[in-house]
Amino acid sequence: MLELTRRIVEAAEGGEPVLVAVLIEPGPRAELVPGARLVVSRSGERLGSLGDPSLDELVAAYAPDAFERHAAESVYVGDGELSRRTIPGATCIYVEVVERKPTFLIVGAGHIGRALAKLADFLDFHVAVIDDREEFADPQLIPEADEVICAPYDEALDRYPIGPNTYVVLVTRGHKHDELSLRHVVGRGAAYVGMIGSKRRTSAVLEHLLQDGFPLEELARVRTPIGLDIGAETPEEIAVSIMAEVIMLRRGGKGGPMYWRPAHLRVGAASASVQGA
Repeated sequence: MLELTRRIVEAAEGGEPVLVAVLIEPGPRAELVPGARLVVSRSGERLGSLGDPSLDELVAAYAPDAFERHAAESVYVGDGELSRRTIPGATCIYVEVVERKPTFLIVGAGHIGRALAKLADFLDFHVAVIDDREEFADPQLIPEADEVICAPYDEALDRYPIGPNTYVVLVTRGHKHDELSLRHVVGRGAAYVGMIGSKRRTSAVLEHLLQDGFPLEELARVRTPIGLDIGAETPEEIAVSIMAEVIMLRRGGKGGPMYWRPAHLRVGAASASVQGA
């Protein structure tokens, strides 16, 4: 148990991520003990047990996809596999990827950048903001940021560590600065790169980079225009749109509305029933 706890703490502090599985409901398996824990590393190494080797195998098989989605969810045992769909009475396991906080790197400290810093902090990202203007790169203006860097965009980005747990958003004061920044971000393995702007403007930026030899595969990963289409207008609404896209991609969502009704509660169903009476 001590070794298992140590591995979890190491992962949270920046070590190798691990998937932690905790038995919540035994379901039909009365011999299982709620609270039993299993830790699975990316390499497949295991520590602990849920109390049944078959359950441990199911979690190990589920782990690769969970790591990709940075999962934190309850799953149910059904038909020999784990399902995110609720199955009443089934064995329930809570699984969570434990890892260092993801970094949300905001390039540009204008109205949208500051709104993004607030939301990213609320969503428990490590927030870093870069701007080349002293009056904007002011920690007092962005108290939610863990880091505020005042330096030319190219120099600051070259120095900043970017990797698979980094989410980069380019929201500078003009497309020239966005393009300059993008040149110093593309191809560095970020989990997410998004650039604000219209379809026409952002297409021109991508075309410039393609002509200068940047790989098409890397440019295709740049999310631009940025965010989900929710009709956002204000800086705060635009920030919500951008963060929604980040969450969608991070968690493996689809981005569509979750609105649903059973057939008998849909508009038109009641009148059709009356007419058929």
